[in-house]
Amino acid sequence: MAPGNSSQVTEFILLGVSERPELQLPLFCVFLVIYGLTVVGNLGIITLTSIDSRLHTPMYFFLRHLAIINLGNSTVIAPKMLINFLVKRKTTSYYECATQLGGFLVFIVSEIFMLAVMAYDRYVAICNPLLYMVVVSRQICLLLVSLTYLYGLFTAIMVSSCVFSVSYCSSNVINHFYCDNVPLLALSCSDTYIPETVVFVSAATNLFFSMTIVLISYFNIVLSILRIRSSEGRKKAFSTCGSHMMAVTVFYGTLLFMYLQPRSNHSLDTDKMASVFYTLVIPMLNPMIYSLRNKDVKAALQRLMASPCYSFKSM
Repeated sequence: MAPGNSSQVTEFILLGVSERPELQLPLFCVFLVIYGLTVVGNLGIITLTSIDSRLHTPMYFFLRHLAIINLGNSTVIAPKMLINFLVKRKTTSYYECATQLGGFLVFIVSEIFMLAVMAYDRYVAICNPLLYMVVVSRQICLLLVSLTYLYGLFTAIMVSSCVFSVSYCSSNVINHFYCDNVPLLALSCSDTYIPETVVFVSAATNLFFSMTIVLISYFNIVLSILRIRSSEGRKKAFSTCGSHMMAVTVFYGTLLFMYLQPRSNHSLDTDKMASVFYTLVIPMLNPMIYSLRNKDVKAALQRLMASPCYSFKSM
């Protein structure tokens, strides 16, 4: 992966979201606000689910790690992106680009499977409530989260190694605001069949298996809820998974839009807009979705605001 061994290129130039000079400062302000809200919102979720004893359940354990992943994903992308809005030469070194791609892959793959784990958690809670604390024990929670991170790391190492195993000889201008697989491989001056195949198979496999878990889980959840006779019981059951259903719909909807659009309509500019959504906008929206629609989180926030010292004593 060293530049001297596989490439004459030692740095890349990122074109960013837009090349128009008059839009750089307004875009900087917009994305600074988005990143600021992402940091505050996700740190808030992490803090609440850590210090409030009433939120020490499997559901909020997984939510805490989703917030960690969202914060990590945005932090891999946003700081460099914000700096590039303010400088004329938007360069990134060869190794910095490889590190950013690897970090992005770790967090995006982890998010895909963390959402699947959270769907399984809701399935057990609603369909097998009597066995919930046995099936989703602390040890199982730790195992599921650990496997999610380890698989994300494995995928990142495998895919980024393939992408940077090819030669980059002349053009070093990346039509994107961060180092991503497709725009990087488009610059290569060597055969990209193997890395493109690895990228495609990896993305397709991850989406297929995670979406299968989510769809099967929610199919059984809906069937179980429809069997509940009282409207109050159905409403309560839906309320326990409504936030997650919304987050899953937004996240997978964006990915499916990106991967299933016709090739005639496909462009790197379209990819950039979709990437803005799932790397920056969704991590900002998730804390809002889970806090505004969740009575437990709102109650925990109220307790923290009313008595911060009590919240820390309850850890």
